[in-house]
Amino acid sequence: MELRQLEYFVAVAEERNFTRAAERVHISQSGVSAQIRQLERELGAELFDRSARSATLTVAGKAALQHARAALAAAEAVAQAVGEVTDLIRGRLTVGMVIGCTVTPLFEALAAFRRAHPGVEISLLEDNSDRLIEAVHAGTVDLALVGTATATPDGLDALTIISERLVVAVPAGHPLTDLPRVTLRDLSAHPIVCMPPGTGLRTVFDQACAAQGLQPMIALQASAADAIADLAARGLGVAVLSESMAAHYRDRLTALVISDVETPALLALVWKSTHNPAVRELLGYGRRAFTGAG
Repeated sequence: MELRQLEYFVAVAEERNFTRAAERVHISQSGVSAQIRQLERELGAELFDRSARSATLTVAGKAALQHARAALAAAEAVAQAVGEVTDLIRGRLTVGMVIGCTVTPLFEALAAFRRAHPGVEISLLEDNSDRLIEAVHAGTVDLALVGTATATPDGLDALTIISERLVVAVPAGHPLTDLPRVTLRDLSAHPIVCMPPGTGLRTVFDQACAAQGLQPMIALQASAADAIADLAARGLGVAVLSESMAAHYRDRLTALVISDVETPALLALVWKSTHNPAVRELLGYGRRAFTGAG
């Protein structure tokens, strides 16, 4: 008994016709008929009633059908399992990371994955979040750490790593520190230093300003939080950052939550639904590194 005989048997049973079954399995009708005759001889029973216009299962055929399907599914599972192991022995992954975002857990996840699967080549590239999301959609990047204004970008799966309010960071003695609460309108009276367009933080900020009809003066832009903080500390503008970003500069900047921007800035791992076992494996390492699970 061969798997191809079971495949042809299932095809005829489902198509109820030898000709259509032959087209489905891409061989001649005579070839299908011959293989099923051989299967019937080995089993010692006819599987189809050939007296009618359509191929109908006999009692023996009905008894065999479920087991034939199970055997084919098992064979497919074996092939898939071996394929997944092969992909995890040899393969390539392209991982994206938003510019200026040094996130230690991502590096830990990559290192742990590499130790477990040294045959998989890993490429790491930096870009702004919008372009990384486009690259994940296009399939040129397998997994990316991006800033975003939405929990799950359209058409992608996502794991939110950080969800934080926007803050304005200013040096000691700045007029904004005298206010009981800081609003976008208050902020807009000053030159602003922030991330460039295409980053998640900037998207949240721009959307909030547009919703209130505000057009703040963007004095300077930088991709790295360190640069934004340095510029603000030197009085060149007020810095728009996330809470955790600003916390690194508390020795020289005071962080004030922008009270009327409630939409959080998100940092998320994003990927396209995939059957790539290497991506799934790396996601597991990423989840453990970022959440501490496992």
